[in-house]
Amino acid sequence: MSWGFLRDLLSGVNKYSTGIGRIWVAVVFVFRLLVYVAAAENIWKYEHDEFECNIKQPGCENVCFDHFFPVSHIRLWALQLIIVSTPSLLVVFHVAYRENRDKHHNQKLYRNPREIDGGLLCTYLISLILKTGFEIVFLVLFYKLYNGFKIPHLVKCDIRPCPSTVDCYISKPTEKMIFLYFLVATSCLCIILNISELSYLIFKYSIKCYLKRYMKKQQ
Repeated sequence: MSWGFLRDLLSGVNKYSTGIGRIWVAVVFVFRLLVYVAAAENIWKYEHDEFECNIKQPGCENVCFDHFFPVSHIRLWALQLIIVSTPSLLVVFHVAYRENRDKHHNQKLYRNPREIDGGLLCTYLISLILKTGFEIVFLVLFYKLYNGFKIPHLVKCDIRPCPSTVDCYISKPTEKMIFLYFLVATSCLCIILNISELSYLIFKYSIKCYLKRYMKKQQ
């Protein structure tokens, strides 16, 4: 799978992000996207083939794997990366709209199309709220699908067509658990960064509005 579009999107957003926003882009690009491409994808590559049960009943191994892993960790992680990065498109489109209006009217309608103020500030805040919400939703989804943030060494399965309770073994559970914890940690870090940036922008805008009112009163 090519991740070039996501890299270009994050690089573009980085141009008009706050300092905290640039840290978020770095975390997503270095600690999530590159780790996914370089290491995590290979660890889960043959998870179904390496899932073994102590019985060769036709269909038993497949239904047990599907029961304990309804969605592949790595595919869900890839979906999370895409969905979490998508709200950044709102900011990209808004800036493009500003720049297009400047060109269409042959004059500078905005002091700086990339300055975060007015309508762009609202768009930026909405993107932060969406990114934070998506991160939380995916963390809850991971927890619900896999009954916690853990990879067991052994799972017991008694689903038909298995004739009785069988033992099934997961390949490289410790290595997978390390990457799962890394996934959860980076997601939590991104949530903290998004909330911090959201609070910073709201505080900055509130101070700006207060100073404007104060200056009007003084005049």
